[in-house]
Formats: sequence, structure tokens, C-alpha cells
Amino acid sequence: MTPQELYAALSRGEDISTEFKRCGSRPERDTFETICSFANRQGGSVFLGVDDNGSILGVDAGQIREIERNIANVISNPNTFNATPSVEFERVETEQGIVLRLWIPIGPSIYRFKGEVFDRRGDADVRVRDDSQIMMMYMRKQNMYSERRIYPYIGMDDLRLDTLHLVRDLIEARNSDHPWLRLNDEEFLRSAKLYGKDRSTGAEGFTLAAAMLLGTDELISDICPAYKTDAIVRLRDTDRYDDRLIVKTNLVEAYDMLMKFAKQHLPDPFILEGDVTVSARDIICRELVSNMLIHREYANPFIAKLIIDKNGIRTENASRAMFEGEVTLSNFEPTPKNPTIADFFHQIGRADELGSGTRKLTKYSALYSGAVPYLHEGDVFVAQLQVPWNTQIGAESYDSVGKVPDSVGRVPDSVGRVPDSVGRVPDSVGKVPDKSSRQRQLVLDYLDAHEEITVAQAEVLLGVKQRRARDILNAMTRLGLVKRVGSARNTRYIAMG
Repeated sequence: MTPQELYAALSRGEDISTEFKRCGSRPERDTFETICSFANRQGGSVFLGVDDNGSILGVDAGQIREIERNIANVISNPNTFNATPSVEFERVETEQGIVLRLWIPIGPSIYRFKGEVFDRRGDADVRVRDDSQIMMMYMRKQNMYSERRIYPYIGMDDLRLDTLHLVRDLIEARNSDHPWLRLNDEEFLRSAKLYGKDRSTGAEGFTLAAAMLLGTDELISDICPAYKTDAIVRLRDTDRYDDRLIVKTNLVEAYDMLMKFAKQHLPDPFILEGDVTVSARDIICRELVSNMLIHREYANPFIAKLIIDKNGIRTENASRAMFEGEVTLSNFEPTPKNPTIADFFHQIGRADELGSGTRKLTKYSALYSGAVPYLHEGDVFVAQLQVPWNTQIGAESYDSVGKVPDSVGRVPDSVGRVPDSVGRVPDSVGKVPDKSSRQRQLVLDYLDAHEEITVAQAEVLLGVKQRRARDILNAMTRLGLVKRVGSARNTRYIAMG
């Protein structure tokens, strides 16, 4: 790493894979907590000799070899680490002093420092004590997809053959020459990779993917007792709900039920894409629903949610993620979560190629409401999109559930005209204040009156969870809107200039 590369890294601040540490004659305990959390999450760099603001303090040149030796001894000591995480050292000389960079790749084990598991959440190292969270950490590190788990005692009578006939009709409507159509039911299921063999144990049978895609409700409840999707509308009755749908059936039918529910409660404005009328609502619903079903980690008991409220439409589902943070067109790298289920949905026309969902959501959200979507990857994947009523008439004008005046959906023609390149939104669209812009403005207004703000104060001000408040403040830091000062519990943010 060159000094210029170091300065660039420090200017971006701390995040899920970057940590700054002061360092005297030897590293403190929190350095090893960070090593543990990086090895458990997605890897990262610890910069020793740097304060929390990214200013270089330097490491004593005469102590560097002893610091490296101390780190090597601690991480290889079975009394401190249950398994030795990999750590590489790099010395970067700058005019301000020497910075010692520790590079920690993700490791194959679940690492414990002094008997405790640490995970990286945003820019913090968090102790993990909950069994379900530790289980998710194991799943992130597994090479086997849980959808491929073999269930030798599932038989053909445990599957919904009427649903399989519907699937054949959907495939034929797209491609009457599809090779699956010439197969009998058992051959069809094998070709779809819903019947397989575990090469390590010899177990043979239908997979979890087969059960989730085509299983009877009884079968699904037996092998995934916590599985359900909770769809809720909260527009008038915000304490409870206006309408609710709980879905526990197979994914083919679940898709139809959730699509019908979402479209019933969202406006469908008249929108032109070029010279063609499109339903941005239907496209958005398709991408949100299919993503929630396809990329969900079904071994996790977290209940998936689809929520429609005054803030728009939001989905939440358990994920097997190697990355945590906000997903944008510039940084997302699509990775398959359930490749068998994803391919099945692709064959029946309910999903496109991997990665297209993010691009479509970005493009059609701009057409629909003039705002970009908020997508956050982690152990729980969250997608939040605005709805036209949120920016034009307010949820209080929602006359009755599912019935919105025609004027609600009408967005300016300029919003509707985006280039054919997916996800590229014209500058005029970006000037429409989206949720993130309003949140940033609230923070800036608060700073005008109070000079500084903490994460806890931002949490109350913005009405979001603590981790989201920290993400917003860190994003504002990267944008040069605020400056982070202090450290640990004394961290606060002040306005720039």
C-alpha cells in the first residue's frame, strides 16, 4: 500500500472492513476484538497508529517488531483464540509517521477471543451471544447451500402435483419447446435439480428447494416450522394494520398471493417509457417479491415481511450474506443465495438473470416515485422504496385501503423519461428529495441548532434503529457533510464548514 492509497483509505473513515486504532508499545484488547470480528465477517484492515478521525499518529518505529510479535503470539495462543485467524502485516511510511496495517481475511472457522464471539456490524465490533446469530455466522461460512439439503423420506405424495402442472403451463407460455416439457414428473424434478444425492454421505432424495417450491403446506411446516411471510398494510391504523396476509404455502403459490396483495394496495400511475406505457408498480412488485422468495435463507427462522405504510413499501428477509452495508449500482456484486430456486423462477418467467433486480428497482423506482431505492444487505436483507402518495398527497388522503385517487400516481413526464441503460437516472430525477436526502437535512438542521449530534440522538431524531442512524452519519461523513470527532462512546458528529 502506497501512502496515497493509505490516505484515500483513511479519508473514507471506518466501516465494516476498516478500523483505526491508536497503538502504544503493544495493541490493546479492542484490537484483538476487531481481528476476531473481521475474521468472522468479511475480512478487513486494521490501521495501527491512526486515531478515530483518520489522523495519522504513527507507531514507534522501535516498537513495530515487538508489536507484530505480540499480535502473532496472542492470535496463536489457544487461551485467547480458539482458532488462529490469519493476519498479514504491512508497514506504510508517511510524513506523519509509520502506520502498521493488519490485513485479516475471512476465515473458515467461527472465531472466539477469550471465549466470546465478535461480529462486525457497520463500524463496530459486537459481542454475539444469541445462538441463532451464531448459527447464521456458521451458515455464512458453509460451502453448501441449505436449499440443497437432502430429505430422503420426502415422497412424490408430499409434493403438490397440481402446482407442478401450473409450472408446466407457465414454462410452455414462455417457450413451447422447453426440454422440461417433454419429461414426466420425476424426470422434470431431477432436471430442475430438485432431486439429488449428497456425495459426502450417499443420502439421496428430494431437496429443501423441492419442498419450498412445490411442497404441501404440511411438508413445509414439518421441515421449516418457522417459515412464513407476513404482508401488512399500515396506512390508517398505524398501531395495528389495515390489512394483513400471512403466507405459509409453497413458493410458486406464495409469489401469486404476495403479488396480488401488493398490487391491490399500491397506486398504478400512468407512466411512459419512451413511447410505451409501462406499469412501474407491477415491475417493482415483481422484483421485490421474487427477491424475497428466491434469495431468502430458509434455514433461518426470521419471518419475512412485506410492509406497506406511509414511508412506501419495504421487504425484509433472512439472507446468507458475505457483505454488509448499503447496496448501490456502483458497489453491488450479485452472488447466488439459492441458485436452484433462482433458476426455477427464471425458467417459469418470474425472475431474470442474477443482478438484474437491483438495476430494475433503481430504474423503475425513479419512474414510479422519483426516488432511488434503499437496499441494505446483511443477515437480514432490507429493500425500501417510496410510493407516489408519500411525496405528493400523504398517506392521510388514502381514501380506503387499496383505493387511491388517480392523481396520486401521476409523476412528471421528465421523471418517466430515463435512458434505456438500466438504472441510469437523469439529473432532474435526482433533485426530487428522497428519504435519504430528507434524513440528511434533518441532521444538518439539528446541527445548526445544537452544533453536534450523537448516534443515539440521531436514532431518536430520525426514528430509525441505532445501526441505521450510524450508517446515515457515516455516509454523511463520506460525503463531507459532517465530521466525526471523539471515539468509542464519546463519538459525535459536527457540521463541516
